[in-house]
Amino acid sequence: MGTGTDLVWYASYGSNMHAERFRCYLEGGVPPGGRRACPGCRDPRPPRRAAGHLVPGGVYFATESRVWGGGRAFFDPDLPGSAALRAYLITTGQFADVVAQEMYREPGTDLDLREVLDTGRCALGPGRYETLLRAGDLDGHPVLTFTAPWSSAEVAPRAPSAPYLRVILAGLRTGQGWDLGTAAAHLAAMPGARGRWAPSEIAALAG
Repeated sequence: MGTGTDLVWYASYGSNMHAERFRCYLEGGVPPGGRRACPGCRDPRPPRRAAGHLVPGGVYFATESRVWGGGRAFFDPDLPGSAALRAYLITTGQFADVVAQEMYREPGTDLDLREVLDTGRCALGPGRYETLLRAGDLDGHPVLTFTAPWSSAEVAPRAPSAPYLRVILAGLRTGQGWDLGTAAAHLAAMPGARGRWAPSEIAALAG
Protein backbone atom coordinates (compact mmCIF):
# COMPACT_ATOMS: atom_id res chain seq x y z
CA MET A 1 0.00 0.00 0.00
CA GLY A 2 1.14 3.55 -0.61
CA THR A 3 -0.16 4.44 -4.06
CA GLY A 4 -1.51 7.74 -2.77
CA THR A 5 -5.14 6.81 -3.40
CA ASP A 6 -5.65 3.90 -0.96
CA LEU A 7 -7.60 4.80 2.16
CA VAL A 8 -6.32 4.77 5.75
CA TRP A 9 -7.57 6.18 9.02
CA TYR A 10 -5.31 8.95 10.34
CA ALA A 11 -5.78 8.83 14.12
CA SER A 12 -5.11 12.22 15.71
CA TYR A 13 -4.68 12.76 19.44
CA GLY A 14 -3.64 16.43 19.69
CA SER A 15 -4.93 19.59 18.07
CA ASN A 16 -5.88 17.75 14.87
CA MET A 17 -8.80 16.20 16.75
CA HIS A 18 -10.42 19.59 16.15
CA ALA A 19 -11.90 19.41 12.65
CA GLU A 20 -11.19 23.06 11.79
CA ARG A 21 -7.59 22.64 12.88
CA PHE A 22 -7.20 19.52 10.76
CA ARG A 23 -8.78 21.30 7.80
CA CYS A 24 -5.73 23.60 7.72
CA TYR A 25 -3.52 20.57 7.12
CA LEU A 26 -5.70 19.58 4.18
CA GLU A 27 -6.48 22.97 2.64
CA GLY A 28 -3.68 25.16 4.05
CA GLY A 29 -3.86 28.19 6.34
CA VAL A 30 -3.24 29.25 9.93
CA PRO A 31 -5.35 27.48 12.57
CA PRO A 32 -7.20 29.59 15.16
CA GLY A 33 -4.78 30.34 17.98
CA GLY A 34 -1.80 28.96 16.05
CA ARG A 35 1.42 30.71 15.06
CA ARG A 36 2.33 28.94 11.83
CA ALA A 37 0.66 28.53 8.44
CA CYS A 38 0.19 25.05 6.99
CA PRO A 39 0.87 24.62 3.24
CA GLY A 40 -1.90 22.03 2.88
CA CYS A 41 -2.13 18.72 1.02
CA ARG A 42 -1.84 18.05 -2.69
CA ASP A 43 -5.37 16.69 -2.38
CA PRO A 44 -7.35 19.18 -0.23
CA ARG A 45 -10.60 17.20 -0.18
CA PRO A 46 -12.18 16.66 3.24
CA PRO A 47 -12.01 13.26 4.97
CA ARG A 48 -14.45 10.62 3.79
CA ARG A 49 -15.46 10.02 7.40
CA ALA A 50 -14.47 10.87 10.97
CA ALA A 51 -14.87 8.64 14.02
CA GLY A 52 -13.85 8.48 17.66
CA HIS A 53 -11.38 5.71 18.44
CA LEU A 54 -10.03 4.37 21.75
CA VAL A 55 -6.75 2.43 21.83
CA PRO A 56 -4.49 1.09 24.61
CA GLY A 57 -1.89 3.61 25.75
CA GLY A 58 -1.93 7.28 26.65
CA VAL A 59 -1.09 10.82 25.58
CA TYR A 60 1.46 13.03 27.33
CA PHE A 61 2.88 16.54 26.82
CA ALA A 62 6.59 17.24 26.35
CA THR A 63 9.12 19.39 24.41
CA GLU A 64 8.14 22.84 23.09
CA SER A 65 5.58 23.52 20.40
CA ARG A 66 6.54 26.21 17.89
CA VAL A 67 2.90 26.51 16.89
CA TRP A 68 1.17 26.74 20.27
CA GLY A 69 3.90 27.28 22.88
CA GLY A 70 4.14 24.89 25.83
CA GLY A 71 4.32 21.12 25.60
CA ARG A 72 3.37 19.10 22.53
CA ALA A 73 1.08 16.06 22.65
CA PHE A 74 2.64 12.65 22.01
CA PHE A 75 1.14 9.17 22.01
CA ASP A 76 2.81 6.40 24.00
CA PRO A 77 1.21 2.97 23.43
CA ASP A 78 2.92 1.66 26.58
CA LEU A 79 1.26 4.08 29.00
CA PRO A 80 -1.51 2.54 31.13
CA GLY A 81 -5.12 3.19 30.27
CA SER A 82 -6.74 4.22 26.99
CA ALA A 83 -5.94 7.01 24.56
CA ALA A 84 -8.88 8.84 22.99
CA LEU A 85 -8.19 9.46 19.32
CA ARG A 86 -10.17 11.02 16.50
CA ALA A 87 -9.71 9.15 13.25
CA TYR A 88 -10.15 10.62 9.77
CA LEU A 89 -10.55 8.41 6.71
CA ILE A 90 -8.20 9.92 4.10
CA THR A 91 -5.99 8.76 1.24
CA THR A 92 -2.45 7.54 1.82
CA GLY A 93 -1.27 10.55 -0.19
CA GLN A 94 -3.07 12.91 2.17
CA PHE A 95 -1.66 11.02 5.13
CA ALA A 96 1.87 11.41 3.75
CA ASP A 97 1.33 15.16 3.32
CA VAL A 98 -0.03 15.51 6.87
CA VAL A 99 3.03 13.68 8.23
CA ALA A 100 5.33 15.99 6.22
CA GLN A 101 3.65 19.10 7.61
CA GLU A 102 3.94 17.80 11.18
CA MET A 103 7.68 17.39 10.54
CA TYR A 104 7.88 20.96 9.14
CA ARG A 105 8.66 19.59 5.70
CA GLU A 106 7.12 20.39 2.35
CA PRO A 107 4.34 17.96 1.40
CA GLY A 108 4.39 16.21 -1.94
CA THR A 109 6.04 12.80 -1.52
CA ASP A 110 4.13 9.57 -0.91
CA LEU A 111 5.24 7.24 1.88
CA ASP A 112 5.98 3.53 1.64
CA LEU A 113 3.66 2.23 4.35
CA ARG A 114 4.47 -1.46 4.02
CA GLU A 115 6.64 -1.64 7.14
CA VAL A 116 4.17 0.05 9.47
CA LEU A 117 1.30 -2.00 8.05
CA ASP A 118 3.23 -5.26 8.44
CA THR A 119 4.98 -4.69 11.77
CA GLY A 120 2.94 -1.95 13.45
CA ARG A 121 5.84 0.51 13.62
CA CYS A 122 8.14 2.38 11.23
CA ALA A 123 10.81 5.01 11.97
CA LEU A 124 11.05 7.62 9.21
CA GLY A 125 13.72 9.49 11.16
CA PRO A 126 14.75 10.58 14.69
CA GLY A 127 12.38 13.57 14.90
CA ARG A 128 9.49 14.14 17.25
CA TYR A 129 6.71 12.96 14.88
CA GLU A 130 8.74 10.69 12.59
CA THR A 131 7.68 7.33 14.07
CA LEU A 132 4.61 5.81 12.43
CA LEU A 133 2.39 3.44 14.42
CA ARG A 134 -0.48 1.20 13.44
CA ALA A 135 -3.25 1.41 16.03
CA GLY A 136 -5.43 -1.42 14.80
CA ASP A 137 -8.09 -1.38 12.11
CA LEU A 138 -11.49 0.25 11.74
CA ASP A 139 -14.18 -0.74 9.25
CA GLY A 140 -11.70 -2.58 7.06
CA HIS A 141 -9.01 0.11 6.89
CA PRO A 142 -5.78 0.40 8.93
CA VAL A 143 -5.58 3.05 11.65
CA LEU A 144 -2.28 4.96 11.52
CA THR A 145 -0.79 7.68 13.67
CA PHE A 146 2.65 9.14 14.35
CA THR A 147 4.56 10.02 17.49
CA ALA A 148 8.04 10.47 18.94
CA PRO A 149 10.65 7.67 18.90
CA TRP A 150 11.07 7.96 22.67
CA SER A 151 8.71 6.88 25.45
CA SER A 152 7.06 9.18 27.97
CA ALA A 153 9.56 7.98 30.61
CA GLU A 154 12.51 9.19 28.53
CA VAL A 155 11.59 12.86 28.26
CA ALA A 156 10.72 15.59 30.75
CA PRO A 157 7.01 16.49 30.86
CA ARG A 158 6.04 20.03 29.88
CA ALA A 159 2.75 21.76 30.54
CA PRO A 160 0.69 22.56 27.43
CA SER A 161 -0.49 26.09 26.68
CA ALA A 162 -4.07 27.30 27.11
CA PRO A 163 -4.67 27.76 23.34
CA TYR A 164 -3.44 24.23 22.67
CA LEU A 165 -5.62 22.72 25.39
CA ARG A 166 -8.65 24.67 24.17
CA VAL A 167 -8.37 23.14 20.70
CA ILE A 168 -7.72 19.61 22.02
CA LEU A 169 -10.64 19.97 24.43
CA ALA A 170 -13.01 20.88 21.60
CA GLY A 171 -11.72 17.98 19.51
CA LEU A 172 -12.17 15.51 22.35
CA ARG A 173 -15.74 16.60 23.00
CA THR A 174 -16.73 16.37 19.35
CA GLY A 175 -14.72 13.29 18.48
CA GLN A 176 -15.71 11.20 21.50
CA GLY A 177 -19.09 12.71 22.24
CA TRP A 178 -17.93 13.48 25.79
CA ASP A 179 -19.39 16.18 28.01
CA LEU A 180 -17.19 19.06 29.14
CA GLY A 181 -16.37 17.62 32.54
CA THR A 182 -15.32 14.23 31.19
CA ALA A 183 -13.10 15.75 28.50
CA ALA A 184 -11.49 18.23 30.91
CA ALA A 185 -10.75 15.52 33.48
CA HIS A 186 -9.24 13.30 30.78
CA LEU A 187 -6.87 16.09 29.70
CA ALA A 188 -5.95 17.07 33.27
CA ALA A 189 -4.81 13.49 33.98
CA MET A 190 -2.27 13.42 31.14
CA PRO A 191 1.45 13.62 32.05
CA GLY A 192 2.59 17.19 31.51
CA ALA A 193 -0.86 18.60 32.27
CA ARG A 194 -1.26 16.61 35.49
CA GLY A 195 -0.53 18.82 38.50
CA ARG A 196 -0.26 21.93 36.29
CA TRP A 197 -3.83 22.19 35.03
CA ALA A 198 -6.91 21.42 37.14
CA PRO A 199 -9.97 19.98 35.41
CA SER A 200 -11.92 23.14 36.29
CA GLU A 201 -9.26 25.34 34.68
CA ILE A 202 -9.34 23.29 31.50
CA ALA A 203 -13.14 23.32 31.44
CA ALA A 204 -13.08 27.11 31.74
CA LEU A 205 -11.12 27.30 28.48
CA ALA A 206 -14.24 26.20 26.62
CA GLY A 207 -15.54 29.69 27.41
